[in-house]
Amino acid sequence: MGEPTVAVVVPTRGRADYLAVALPSILGQQAGVDFEVIVVDDSSSDDSAELAERLGARVVRLDEQRSGPNAGRNAGAAATAAELIVYVDDDVRADPGWLRELLEGAARYPTADVYGGPIRASLEGPAPHGCGREPPPITTLDLGPADGAAELVWSANMMIRRRALELAGPFDESMGVGGDEEEWLERVKARGGGIFYLSAAGLDHRRRGDDARLRSLARSAFRRGRAMRRFDERRGSQPSLARELRVLAGCGWHTVRRGCPYGLVMGAHSLGRTVESVARG
Repeated sequence: MGEPTVAVVVPTRGRADYLAVALPSILGQQAGVDFEVIVVDDSSSDDSAELAERLGARVVRLDEQRSGPNAGRNAGAAATAAELIVYVDDDVRADPGWLRELLEGAARYPTADVYGGPIRASLEGPAPHGCGREPPPITTLDLGPADGAAELVWSANMMIRRRALELAGPFDESMGVGGDEEEWLERVKARGGGIFYLSAAGLDHRRRGDDARLRSLARSAFRRGRAMRRFDERRGSQPSLARELRVLAGCGWHTVRRGCPYGLVMGAHSLGRTVESVARG
């Protein structure tokens, strides 16, 4: 068997319960071409690596502990010769025709370098319910019912041509979660690369059990808020502390006026940004 046409790279750390759903949905794709699934294990303390191998994925283990998602993306790309590389998070559930839609989209729009599709929130178990005015409190993407050029897609559902790595270089492994893939996409665009949205290539982004509780969602939002403030400062686009405080106050007002738990998650994100702004002076 020759090199596969496409490789699906799944960075993970210690989330075997999520992989147990994600991997069967990916490995069962009827894409019409040979593809491989590479799980990049970042020092998991559970049986994530063993589970991935048992289900039929190839496992790459990172040498350094807690290297981060960008290191996983780079390691996955280095482990395959496939010309098309798909990145997903370990907490997704792919539609049956998801991979085929990505590949057909790449064939329809061959001049693009990066592709992405819809990311739908799937909050399972004791998840809070919003007021309907705010998006779900996890990463989602919906750019409408038609394909088209895009400014940004997310690595929970992203396919790249290998030439994109040659164009922009590898993902920056010094970055934590927050702006990690966005920084790389900005390099792609700055060097003439194109990003395209494929409306039929959708998947679910899941939170389950305790991860779907308000407290866990708020903690995650707080950490991401701090990381995003650092990213904004890195590229010189950070808002003033006064503006951060106004946004924080607005989140509080939304929570009280609408009785909306999602306002607390937005407030946690805004608080993280504010705390980071004060900490960095």
